[in-house]
Amino acid sequence: MHVTLAEELMLLSLDDESGVAKDSSGAGWAVAGGLLADLALAGRVALDGGRISVTDRTPTGDPLLDERLERLVEWVGRKGPDRAKATDWLTKDHATAVRATVQRLCERGLVVEERHRLLGLFPVRRYPEADGSVERELRGRLTAVIRHHETPDVRTATLIALLHAARLHGLAFADLPRARVELRFAEIAAGDWAAESVGQAIRNMHVAVAAIAAATVATTTAAVTAVS
Repeated sequence: MHVTLAEELMLLSLDDESGVAKDSSGAGWAVAGGLLADLALAGRVALDGGRISVTDRTPTGDPLLDERLERLVEWVGRKGPDRAKATDWLTKDHATAVRATVQRLCERGLVVEERHRLLGLFPVRRYPEADGSVERELRGRLTAVIRHHETPDVRTATLIALLHAARLHGLAFADLPRARVELRFAEIAAGDWAAESVGQAIRNMHVAVAAIAAATVATTTAAVTAVS
């Protein structure tokens, strides 16, 4: 089963048994970045100097990506080429991107939606695993690259670059020392593993996701400090 980078990131984020998202803030940025990265890999968008341009409006055939492509065409057209910043798009899109990605995982039968009421009052939705085959294959690829130092393919390297940008190292390897995982992720994120046009797009994506993730952490820390 072919799944998008966003779906792979979401599978890593969701706890298999409880269906609760781990590090939901960082995962949201990474998921939005994954959709944009997949469109870049498919030759539909380009990122240069932190700005997005749509290079091909032809549908990819994947409903999740094609919905994002339609949204991007409209958004970039309204903003104009000089103002269509990747960070602005990710800020606008990340919450919607997560909902759309989870819905797609449900449609594929990889997770199942469960509805609860917190304290009997507040509706809560959770998404425990229904079919673990895709995540097992994904974790197998990551293990080969991180534990055994095999050379990643472009998609796996892109996924690792997004995880690294959003500082989600623990989602993939909670049992390994963070410093070891972070070092290997950084090596791959900086590596020359893609054609120049794609590599430039992913490097731009890495910078955008990292900047937003860092700003989110700083804002949260400041709020906690103010309260305490």
